Amino acid sequence: MHPLVALDLPLGPELETAIRELVDHDTAFCVLDQRLAPRARERQLAALGATHVMDPSGRHVHSSGQGVDADVGLVMLTSGSSGEPKAAELTWDALAASARITQATLRQPGQTPVWFPVLPASHIGGLAVILRSVLDEADLWWGDATDFAAARRAGVTHLSVVRTHLARHSVAGFTAVLVGGARPPAHRPPNVIATWGMTETGSGVVYNGTALPEVELAIVEGELLVRSPTLLRSYRTQPRPAATGPDGRTDWFPTGDAAELHEGRLHVHGRIGWVIVTGGEKVWPDDLEAALATVSGVRDVAVTGIADPEWGQRVLALVVGEGTNLDDALRAAAAERIGPWAKPKEIRYVAALPRTATGKIRRHLLATLG
Repeated sequence: MHPLVALDLPLGPELETAIRELVDHDTAFCVLDQRLAPRARERQLAALGATHVMDPSGRHVHSSGQGVDADVGLVMLTSGSSGEPKAAELTWDALAASARITQATLRQPGQTPVWFPVLPASHIGGLAVILRSVLDEADLWWGDATDFAAARRAGVTHLSVVRTHLARHSVAGFTAVLVGGARPPAHRPPNVIATWGMTETGSGVVYNGTALPEVELAIVEGELLVRSPTLLRSYRTQPRPAATGPDGRTDWFPTGDAAELHEGRLHVHGRIGWVIVTGGEKVWPDDLEAALATVSGVRDVAVTGIADPEWGQRVLALVVGEGTNLDDALRAAAAERIGPWAKPKEIRYVAALPRTATGKIRRHLLATLG
């Protein structure tokens, strides 16, 4: 078994240097979340199974860790938006494929992309930005992660962001801005690309509904399946799940997302486990949230299902809004855009929604709010 080094370094040039050193020596690594309290940090280290920790003072043995196989380059925790995160193992080949495919898709003729890292490197969307420079032809510009204007002046061409960034910063002037994590805004600037991907897919593999080169998509019994050179090899504690695709092969990865494909264009409804069945009708939270977000005065919204003796589940909407008199407009939007069964039977107004660092809603916490 080979060592797994946990990088306990803030987002910045020192982190890039450490990653380059480990890559040069084919040493597997993971990145710790810098925002964690000490106890949470120890839980993260245990879940990752790191054998060493590298911090500003040097490299130290972590005695309770467990090594990895030689082909593993990265171990990363999944988002945990649906519960406890899992530690995914990605090979060096998968990491290289992700960087290559992304760069080939986004690179302008004669251009060397300049990326501005702003997302936490403990999440795949943030780390992938750094790896595009380490494993492919791209430059990184390090600056204040909140100063997008300075990045434009410095010649930055590409960004990966979450929807919160789009609400707080102008992204005009950049060649391409990838937005992932949570559901993207319905109306966004033309240079903003809505991505779909998972830790298990090695970052985003679908841009504006279209699969990237070398990435295959299929729908089987309503579930999105993916086959891609960027896929994880396994989890730390279990093998990679496999599904049989429409071609009869069993090397497809079942994503757990409900989706549809129309003439090659992907529409993802959301996690299968979070579908709300009310009165025998299915309501997909992502679809309903998109409808409710169109109501004037709604700043943020999430929906979930609550057990109901009559309906099986009733639709609960949690709204961050301007005022508390939006009920009629919210129900009208649900009925008009989806159907009468989608109208929330309960609406709660809250100060904020629980989200992960990448903006995904922590749906398992919603029913306890308000």
